[in-house]
Amino acid sequence: MRKRDHNVLTNTASLLICGLLAGVVVAAAAFPAVAMSGLAAKAGAETFGALPKELTVARAPQITYLLASDGKTPLATMYDENRRDVKLADVSPYMQKAIIAAEDHDFYKHNGVDLNGVARAFVNNQNEGAGRQGASTLTMQYVRLAIAYSATHPADVVAATEDTSARKLREMRYAIQIDKELSKDEILERYLNIASFGNGAYGIYAASQVYFGKSPKNLKIEEAALLAGMVKAPTTNDPTTKSGKPLALDRRNYVIDNMVDIKAITQQEADAAKATKLEVKGKRAPNGCVATNVKEWGFFCDYFYRWWLQQETFGSTSYDRERRLKSGGYTIVTSLDAQAQRGADKAVRKAKSVNSKEAAMVAVVEPGSGRVRALAVNRVFKLDDPDHPQNKPHSDPKQRNNGKRGNYPNTVNPLLTGGDGITGYQAGSTFKIFTIVAALEKGIPLSYTINAPQTFKSEYIIDSRSPAACPGTHFYCPKNSGGKAGGVQNMWSAFAASINTYFVPLQQQVGAENVVDVAKRLGIQFRASNDADFASTKDNAHQWGAFTLGVSSTTPLELANAYATLAADGKYCEPIPVQEIRDPDGKKLDIANPRCEKRVSTEVARAAVDAARCPVGDNSRTSKCGGSRTARNVKSIVDAPVAGKSGTTDSEKTSALVAMTKQYAVAGIMADPDWPQTNVKMGHDVPNGINPPVYETLRDAMKGKPRVNFEPPGQKISEGDQRSIPDVKCQSVDTARSRIEGAGFDAIVSDVKVTSSCPAGSVAGTSPSGRTIKGGVVTIQVSSGGGGGTPPTSGTPPTPGGDQPGRRGGGRTGG
Repeated sequence: MRKRDHNVLTNTASLLICGLLAGVVVAAAAFPAVAMSGLAAKAGAETFGALPKELTVARAPQITYLLASDGKTPLATMYDENRRDVKLADVSPYMQKAIIAAEDHDFYKHNGVDLNGVARAFVNNQNEGAGRQGASTLTMQYVRLAIAYSATHPADVVAATEDTSARKLREMRYAIQIDKELSKDEILERYLNIASFGNGAYGIYAASQVYFGKSPKNLKIEEAALLAGMVKAPTTNDPTTKSGKPLALDRRNYVIDNMVDIKAITQQEADAAKATKLEVKGKRAPNGCVATNVKEWGFFCDYFYRWWLQQETFGSTSYDRERRLKSGGYTIVTSLDAQAQRGADKAVRKAKSVNSKEAAMVAVVEPGSGRVRALAVNRVFKLDDPDHPQNKPHSDPKQRNNGKRGNYPNTVNPLLTGGDGITGYQAGSTFKIFTIVAALEKGIPLSYTINAPQTFKSEYIIDSRSPAACPGTHFYCPKNSGGKAGGVQNMWSAFAASINTYFVPLQQQVGAENVVDVAKRLGIQFRASNDADFASTKDNAHQWGAFTLGVSSTTPLELANAYATLAADGKYCEPIPVQEIRDPDGKKLDIANPRCEKRVSTEVARAAVDAARCPVGDNSRTSKCGGSRTARNVKSIVDAPVAGKSGTTDSEKTSALVAMTKQYAVAGIMADPDWPQTNVKMGHDVPNGINPPVYETLRDAMKGKPRVNFEPPGQKISEGDQRSIPDVKCQSVDTARSRIEGAGFDAIVSDVKVTSSCPAGSVAGTSPSGRTIKGGVVTIQVSSGGGGGTPPTSGTPPTPGGDQPGRRGGGRTGG
């Protein structure tokens, strides 16, 4: 601070005279009202803490601004007091002169204490018939407010504003100190930024916005005079109320006249200003997530708010962190992508109305950074009014019979992100991707084949009374959709058609505990108590047979981020709702930086994504996707390289879809958050199912974005250790089986006979022929004779879909 020289005798005399007169003047002084609404929490204690000997000034509470990722689009504002400090150069000269005319004509002449004013008040207040006068300079008023805002104990706030001689003398002493250390313009700037203007507006920036919807730099004479006249009594002189408006206008005219007296304006300007009709808005700044710039964005705002409260950087307790958020004056560029968010909002409401008990939930994550780009659900972010409820009856019959209402259309629950009692929803066969990753990490390539039966008798032990148990046993027996056999499948084709009886034996081979570990590494949190028990130890997880079929609860955000990790070549990034945070001084905070680490090897991640291109209508590097795709129209709608997976659960109580490009991973789940055991079928790839909200969100997010292809996996992880298959054409079936198994393959005999030149009953050929992976399945084709044609020797037969509409499975012991 720039120190200003004063005559020592002048300062000493000032203190002596002030000491003599303060006690007399104080009782009659008229002081500006102190803005207590933002300080009320400080003022409840009765004990008195000693004030510091030297005045230390804390920064007054500042409003925090939340912006979308473009750094321009407003998202929300959060504050205890609506205040934003501005430089004096950004305040209209009329406003500067108006506050001096209203409060302290001699501001630029005295040394913080106006001795003439003190004497004038002393003489005036001896006359019983005279109006009472105060002697507080603008500097002393600033001191009083600064002490209140710097107080560390509630009683100190009271002490800073009580009508006593001691307080007055203290203000005078501090005012002289401040006047020595700061320039007059610096004092004026600080006063304008700390003063209260009523209607929740603290400081000149907020006042200009609230009353006139403009920057303080653009205030006109009549506007500046109105605001300057309010600081003395902002509640009494409130121009937005019927009783306060005439008083505010009278006070405005008084200030204008004083501006003429101090030669700030001419009489002609004053007359014109008085004649101008003022349009006062009196619109308080929106505060919090229930008042976002776009009403549908409340759920993203709430996610940000909950994230902030978890960051120890902002305080040791959630209370401290909230205070920092609402008073720290931060400018926060969130990760919200307005284009993606608008697309998601439109898509979920197109699928289901806000009054639907089904929640269509979509989350969008950026691979490689973890930045959450959109969160949308067909709900209204607000608390339901208990006196005038808008919410529908609870969808759970028991809760409904008890008179409870559901959380729709209004809710503030974190439906998409989990927490606060929300544990998530089953996502069905989208979890099969974790089995693929675990298998690839064990050295099992994408080309690994399994002859998937209609029903697979596993080694997993479950309750023998479960409908998923093999009849008369306690072994888990998953089935495929429609009860059909899957046939010989590789990872590409089995994932494309969602063959349960391929993935359960594959999980059994690699160890369910390793599949669960992959899910953990990719961010699945296992919030539900039963899930947490299974995932708590390797022994427990080892027996989780149905895990690969998606019986564990998750959220759209977790699911999107898990797939985004694979799209980012195995780099896991913690989901984060911000991309830049700056404090009031413009300093950038590191806490907004992505928090990433490598959790899956690049080759494994690329191979898993290659398989995930099959279900959504794209082609793998080898195009071995087979003939069945559970969500084949995603590719054509998004019009970009895509990967992903669909999933449903028992009786379609939930449905899910993940679809991603290199830039965005979008996960959607449709469920009833109030009643998980709903009797409503959630649907899938139908107009009001979950698939359209997901691929429409991805389509809209990708508008104007470059089309970037996924990097293909290497030959080894795709094809594995290829071995030659023995030529067994026209040999007996037994001989052929012996030779094929002796070469290290798994031989099976096809039930379908084919026409060939070989004798009937002998071997017509194999599928595949030539070469295949070591340990892979080789199908022996039996000749029906009677022909000279060449039997088919390669390819994968058509297979039934596991995740098409009407699919069953996905319960605790389902498939």
